[in-house]
Amino acid sequence: MRHTLPSARSTRLLAACLAAGISLAGCSAATSSSSKSSGSGSASLSYLTFETPSLTASFWDTSIASGEKAVPGVTIKKLVSPSTDRDAYAKQLQASGQFPDLLQSITPSTFVQAGLLKPYDQSWVNANFLLPMGNAYKGKVYIPPTNSQIIPMVFYNKTMFAKAGIASAPKTWADFMADCAKLKAAGMTPIELGGGDPFAASMPLTGILSADVLGKDPNWLQERYAGKVKFTDANVETAVAKYRTMAKNGYFEDGALGVKYADSITNFTSGKAAMYMMGSWFLGSVPKDHADDFGSFMTPTDDGSLVVPFSVGGSMAISAKTPAPDKATAFAEAWSTDPANLKTLIEGDGAFPMLKGKTLADYNVTVTQVFKDSYAYVTDKNTKVSSIGWATNDDSMPSGLNDAYYAASQALFTSDDVAGQMAKLDSAWNAATK
Repeated sequence: MRHTLPSARSTRLLAACLAAGISLAGCSAATSSSSKSSGSGSASLSYLTFETPSLTASFWDTSIASGEKAVPGVTIKKLVSPSTDRDAYAKQLQASGQFPDLLQSITPSTFVQAGLLKPYDQSWVNANFLLPMGNAYKGKVYIPPTNSQIIPMVFYNKTMFAKAGIASAPKTWADFMADCAKLKAAGMTPIELGGGDPFAASMPLTGILSADVLGKDPNWLQERYAGKVKFTDANVETAVAKYRTMAKNGYFEDGALGVKYADSITNFTSGKAAMYMMGSWFLGSVPKDHADDFGSFMTPTDDGSLVVPFSVGGSMAISAKTPAPDKATAFAEAWSTDPANLKTLIEGDGAFPMLKGKTLADYNVTVTQVFKDSYAYVTDKNTKVSSIGWATNDDSMPSGLNDAYYAASQALFTSDDVAGQMAKLDSAWNAATK
């Protein structure tokens, strides 16, 4: 779930900004003050979670109780992040000597660099997951790859398409733009954009960059770390200009930068816009009473080639400082492979399950046809690339870069200065990787 659990990203707003000014390295030797282990084999472990409309307090309490039952002697103290930025909150806890024993859906890279996380046994990972190295960092797995997301997909209202004379989903970028023009001419808002929340404002740009830049060069992010490519390169600016054109042509709703993420979901599902570029977690919000009205497709490319912006999510990280590593690992493994937990994530958060040897039917889930069609992009052989800004593996952006990326997305909604915004991203990247 790194969420990839989103729901309001769960919003994964997640990958986002880490709290400024708090040094991890300076406190990396701190141990958790809330974990206790006795010689009798019992352990009290702190577990950082988060709550969303889909992943409620009841879900966490039930899943924790199940994990405690599977691992005798373990007692879990649940901590709930007060914000969507779990990374920042974990850093705050760490700075005060209270780094949790277990942490749900964080970004591993920053914490690994400070020596704060314990990797999972690779043989266990290989035995249980479809893509064992899907979210590995520097060759090791710090969060089990339990589920995945496509970020973004383009969801569309079939009824509105038909009213505008559009027979099927577009295959090429030219088709996509022509469909937007038809919808606008028919008096409909082509695309919903929850631009009031920075992560949601970035969705169209993420789709375009993942398709046009990473689709042609899957190693682009690694090359950016090596200084071989830049955001100001011509091919990147050409891709970004597509997003600017969408805004200039009025393909988003009026006042899109003032629309909150939650409202954007309601707007789209109630028929106020024909399309919605959002992470696949939106599938958990598809109205059951008219689910057949909705379909999905990938951000189109110029030549019609299919590129899937993919993010492998996972469950919990284990503190390298926990006084009870065996118990913490046993609980984390039990929780991560519990089909009941995946059932909630599938139905409520639109997560695509990644446990080995199971089909959707094995989770006893009720899902829509658009979920099944969307899940096919995960199971089919196709070009999968890291969703830029959402990867938790070696393609994850430097700490703090997501903030700069989101800011650029919002700025480009009203500004023609593509080159200037990309230069700012390069500067932010260089500063973050010094």
